[in-house]
Amino acid sequence: MPALIPTDHTGRIVWLGHVPHRDRPVVEGAPVDEMPLGFGGLVGEVHSGVTRPSCSRVVALHPKGTEIANTRQITILSAEDLAAIAADMGLDRVEPGWLGASIVVEGIADFTHIPPSSRLQAPDGTTLVVDMANRPCHLPALTIEERVGPAGKEFKRAAKGRRGVTAWVERPGRLSLGDTLRIFIPDQRSWNAP
Repeated sequence: MPALIPTDHTGRIVWLGHVPHRDRPVVEGAPVDEMPLGFGGLVGEVHSGVTRPSCSRVVALHPKGTEIANTRQITILSAEDLAAIAADMGLDRVEPGWLGASIVVEGIADFTHIPPSSRLQAPDGTTLVVDMANRPCHLPALTIEERVGPAGKEFKRAAKGRRGVTAWVERPGRLSLGDTLRIFIPDQRSWNAP
């Protein structure tokens, strides 16, 4: 019996990006038309690699800097959440590159809250595993401030619950603008901890 259930929920890729290793504390992602993905993610990208040093997100488990599996190779946001973030900040738009996005999808409701361990699969079989919801951080705020001024200070507040998800490559392949990603969800009930 399959442990992952196919759904009818799909999103269309409307933006792909590459964030090179940076020497400044701002995010400067650039759009690309295609994204060749290996088991370590997108080669040459700041979050690529099969392993990574642990960060503040997992410090309760691993001391900062401990080598761990890289489950945040890819950052995926929804076009709908980007628009809502911009509106809450009083901006016409927030560019995906300012947030270090790898992929922006359109058409999936409540995208940031799809279940962890869900799969996003492209028509050619390229498959990404959702690790967890991404959290707003200060680096995009610095980038936004540099681009449009003081509104950047509102980023963390506006992006709460809308920052998309982090993911890792389960099945390598190539993603392209316009590709459709289908969601597969884990076959399990919600956790009911006492």
